Amino acid sequence: MHLYAIGDIHGHIDLLRAAHDLIATDMARHGKGQVIHLGDLVDRGPDSRGVVDHLMQGIAAGEDWIVLKGNHDRMFWRFLRDPHEPEPGLRADLGWLHPKLGGPDTLRSYGVVNAADRPTTKVHVEARDLVPQAHLDFLATRPSLYRAGDCIFVHAGIRPGIALEQQTETDLVWIREPFLSEATSHGPLIVHGHTSIDAATHYGNRLNLDSGAAYGGPLSAVVIEGREAALLTPQGRVKLPVPNLAHHQR
Repeated sequence: MHLYAIGDIHGHIDLLRAAHDLIATDMARHGKGQVIHLGDLVDRGPDSRGVVDHLMQGIAAGEDWIVLKGNHDRMFWRFLRDPHEPEPGLRADLGWLHPKLGGPDTLRSYGVVNAADRPTTKVHVEARDLVPQAHLDFLATRPSLYRAGDCIFVHAGIRPGIALEQQTETDLVWIREPFLSEATSHGPLIVHGHTSIDAATHYGNRLNLDSGAAYGGPLSAVVIEGREAALLTPQGRVKLPVPNLAHHQR
């Protein structure tokens, strides 16, 4: 059995379509497999609306796609519900409309302009009129964890030492430390994004697919067989090296 996974999209519909094309080519050679999207559909890129539309339409058409919830997807949904409600996991001095987070870019794709430069209440009212409720419902109902094969798929990671059924959504979509520094096995391979790195990397106990599409980097798509992964490229599969964790197993 093989699975496919795609890292953080961040409003880059062209990169997402290209990733789906690479997967389709690989499926034609090796057979079909489920595709898991690791969240952060929105923010920073030019067409968050197009990304959400594309994924919703694909699922409606019968594509075997799983779409997870990322912290940016949750911030978008939460702002539309209540623009003054704090987002757990976000620094208190930041809000979703801060340009650093990319909320204004997402709203621009829905027709709300200059969101960072206008009163929050007015932006919220306009956004409620322009963002389809179906998009908000889609984002709200995305799972934050998905298990398949020998893998656990999440957006950000898991809290080490906590049972999977006791993980909080805030950790699953926001965590960095102590997850990133944990060198021992989690049991299943944890496939995640959220923390931007130069290229998709296999750490033995986890696989990070956020290769920085939000900042001009590529959008990584991989095929996973067991606990091994290969990056999909126009030239075919490129296997990602797997460190030996035998001396770290617990």
